[in-house]
Amino acid sequence: MLKKIKHLSLAVPLIVGAISVQAKPLSLERIFDDPSLSGKSPVQLKFSPDGSRVTYLQGKIDDYNRYDLWEYNLNDNTNRVLVDSAELFSGPENLSDEEKARRERQRIFGKGILEYTWSTDGKALLFPLNGDLYYYDLASAKSKKLTNTEAFETDARFSPKGNYVSFIREQNLYALELNSGKEIQLSQDGGGVIKNGMAEFVAQEEMSRMTGYWWSGDETKIAYTRVDESPVKEAIRNEIYADEVKLFNQRYPFTGTDNVKIQLGVVKLNDQKVDWIDLGKNQDIYIARAKWLKDSKTLSYQWQNRSQQTLELRFYDSESKKQKVALTENSNTWVNLHFDLVFLKDKKHFVWASERDGFKHLYLYRTNGQLVRQITSGDWAVDSLKGVDEKKGIVYFAGRKDTPLESHLYSAPLFKKGDSKRITEKGQYHNVVLAKDSKTFIDTSSSVNKPNSAALRKVNGEFITWLEENKLDNNHPLTPYLSNLAKPEYGTIKAEDGQVMHYRLFKPTNMSAGKKHPVIVNVYGGPHAQRVTNSWRSKNLYFQYMAQQGYVIFQLDNRGSYNRGKKFEDAIYKNLGDVEVADQIKGVEFLRTLDYVDAKRIGIYGHSYGGYMALMTMFKAGDYFNAGVSGAPVTDWALYDTHYTERYLGHPDTNAKGYEASAVFPYTDGLKGPLMIYHGMADDNVLFTHATKLFKQLQDSEKQFEMMTYPGSKHSLRGKQVQTHLHQTITNFFNRHFDVK
Repeated sequence: MLKKIKHLSLAVPLIVGAISVQAKPLSLERIFDDPSLSGKSPVQLKFSPDGSRVTYLQGKIDDYNRYDLWEYNLNDNTNRVLVDSAELFSGPENLSDEEKARRERQRIFGKGILEYTWSTDGKALLFPLNGDLYYYDLASAKSKKLTNTEAFETDARFSPKGNYVSFIREQNLYALELNSGKEIQLSQDGGGVIKNGMAEFVAQEEMSRMTGYWWSGDETKIAYTRVDESPVKEAIRNEIYADEVKLFNQRYPFTGTDNVKIQLGVVKLNDQKVDWIDLGKNQDIYIARAKWLKDSKTLSYQWQNRSQQTLELRFYDSESKKQKVALTENSNTWVNLHFDLVFLKDKKHFVWASERDGFKHLYLYRTNGQLVRQITSGDWAVDSLKGVDEKKGIVYFAGRKDTPLESHLYSAPLFKKGDSKRITEKGQYHNVVLAKDSKTFIDTSSSVNKPNSAALRKVNGEFITWLEENKLDNNHPLTPYLSNLAKPEYGTIKAEDGQVMHYRLFKPTNMSAGKKHPVIVNVYGGPHAQRVTNSWRSKNLYFQYMAQQGYVIFQLDNRGSYNRGKKFEDAIYKNLGDVEVADQIKGVEFLRTLDYVDAKRIGIYGHSYGGYMALMTMFKAGDYFNAGVSGAPVTDWALYDTHYTERYLGHPDTNAKGYEASAVFPYTDGLKGPLMIYHGMADDNVLFTHATKLFKQLQDSEKQFEMMTYPGSKHSLRGKQVQTHLHQTITNFFNRHFDVK
């Protein structure tokens, strides 16, 4: 039965000031062309160490995929290019396969400056480019190559005091002393299946841990992981390109199979001696995080068991070689990882995040493991810890206290009881970077039809200046299309168990009385993702385009998705593709109540987990979904990796029925409407095998379907031409089958 539906308008005014530019309809070609319709949208915003600059990466006007380093100088209040990427390196980049994979895991795409690091004194910058490292001196505005080898240097950074630059070369850890130029090789046996200081595949893809080494604050030692990949099953993976086929013997940890053997050690710079930490008798574990305490002798690391139902924060004393468990998190389903751990300067306390009460909140601990107090509480989630002002006794965090659709900056008392206070303005979604002194913050804000703006604000929220206003004036590339953008409608629907689900609906821009419109349900549906927010996403321009073609666009965050608390997530445990499909059916039942919706023309489209959801709904709910597009889908969870899959389905040996029920293959006979599947032919995340295995079963059962494959494309299908063609293909599919002219 359809539950009570609540509507909420979060749309903000689209036009700022007097705009005289004639309105234009969107085109697919323009959406993916230069200049970006998002305008000047800076990324990787950081404060310089001395606080005199805010630096960020920004694409060139004539090529938004090539990035330069910009600055907003607080001394003269000006924006300018700080480092032009072409002055460092202008040719095509030649990257190692390892670095290409690392960038894919980071979802980094583009050219030019894609990463940068400040020296501690704020006098220099470090750039990895074309496999080498560049040191840029701000005073002279000149750069020099720190490395010039045939090997590739990756994961480079300054040491805490700025005396060294560390990096990985040929699977070994190095430190380069800047004054003398001397290189120190800190590990010796890297190569083949042995990787030192490097994050293994599941650490990068599933734990968001992109590194395998950590400096102590006094620069005397580095903790690092030694990974032995020999236990991991070696699979032959094809990458099909336009003019060649590459074969890779990739060690891929398929669910239920062996993971890497991992060690954690501490190496001293003065003699390169390594002390290996006792991780326990059980070697089938994960090292999720590591971080030094302020005393520079104690290393914290997060130990996670294979089932991910137990997470231990352990402290290792590098002098006495003794260790203890500071705290333990347990769950009957799984424990989510996070980066919310801050050790206070008083060397007596730390702040930690936990979901033990059902929602992610912050807790204050003593370094002996004693809980002092719960800092935040309530039926809402903290997003991330942003900083701590110890002198004032205030903790700053991003969270969803006011609405799950917007992220805001809040403050709360650190040592004493008190309510959390919102700092940022409602009606927009905020991503913030807090200065080290906790006096100011960078506020990158947007709303559903307003691209990102970046402002500098005082910690009480008071506006100081624009870093990048990105004003929607006559010069903004989005302005000609503004008045034609649909203002979405937000609302809620109740799931079968009574939990509230949020949706977003874009109505067609050409609606008229009595006209029935087709629908595209855009779905992701998986864990650790949220689609329904009041924030700008350039990908939503495609849905704006489809709304202008007469489509209704509907997005529903079903149970299992993120930022709604652990109970909302846990509904999918040990049986994927079940409650998610039931919830999307609830969405269709709601759509059928709308007099402008054609109930016989409701399609579904999703990518990755969304591609899996598109298949499951088409196979299991063909009476509700009349056509579907599935992008890069998981089809068999036995073909996916250990850390992700076992987190939600458990081990195949203990949940064989759950794995069988969660694959798409038992349900293919239920396909009724037209289906298109697309996949990148060099995908190293959701392997192309997922698609080919489904192709074969559909063909064997004489089920007709359409497919589009992209040679050389990985999971994200990057590139202007590929994205344009892909969205043309999706559009043509729905237009043909829904008879849209």
